[in-house]
Amino acid sequence: MEFLKWRAEDGVAIVTINRPPANALAQQLIRELDELMTEVEHNNDVRVVLLHGEGRFFSAGADIKEFTDVSSEQQAVNLAENGQAVFDRLESFPKPVIAAIHGAALGGGLELAMSCHIRYVAEDAKLGLPELNLGIIPGFGGTQRLPRYVGLAKAAEMIFTGEPISGAEAVQWGLANTAVPQEELLPQALELAKKIAKKSPVSLKAAIHALQYSKKSFEEGIKAEAEQFGIVFNSEDAKEGIQAFIEKRQPTFSGK
Repeated sequence: MEFLKWRAEDGVAIVTINRPPANALAQQLIRELDELMTEVEHNNDVRVVLLHGEGRFFSAGADIKEFTDVSSEQQAVNLAENGQAVFDRLESFPKPVIAAIHGAALGGGLELAMSCHIRYVAEDAKLGLPELNLGIIPGFGGTQRLPRYVGLAKAAEMIFTGEPISGAEAVQWGLANTAVPQEELLPQALELAKKIAKKSPVSLKAAIHALQYSKKSFEEGIKAEAEQFGIVFNSEDAKEGIQAFIEKRQPTFSGK
């Protein structure tokens, strides 16, 4: 891959966006992300994904130069739908995905980060959707995901003005989990990823599946939760976890 690189460490796939200087989300980079998810999903040594950016930024947004190649309404629709499909896949990915955000996550960069399950941010990072400054709107899910985290009124303010908020403000608004000094960002995010990687892959996958239903009705969600509870309860990992609790020892999960 040209724009993504990754390595495994203690059950964590550390994925780096490597397209300096701004880590702009070119269409090729998005295709590589889709390919990487397939590779990581089938790698049994990987239980958690940690996504971060090389250099100064997490990602400063889409590659604006590529927009000049879009000459029709249908091409624009296709561009948006392609990005949405990859980010939707990331949001429902069966292994936890953590974004470690420094510098800036703007436009498509923030839309990518919002597709991850957990977001750690540098306190001075900038997060925003500035697309209206270009006379367009967010197209990779930003208008739908941002209100889930910050509420409709704050999302409208951020989108209408295009003004970013800081990492510290992102935590206050519920857009990020934790804000830390930049030098502590990757170590702390990696520590969290390794902690999660010790859990049962079976239960992690089931929890992610059930959490997706929080976007739907309570009735659908509660039914999905019960179904996933039944699936994991019948797993070897559940038997190991319960027995380890009784024996007062740490469980060893096999992912079965």
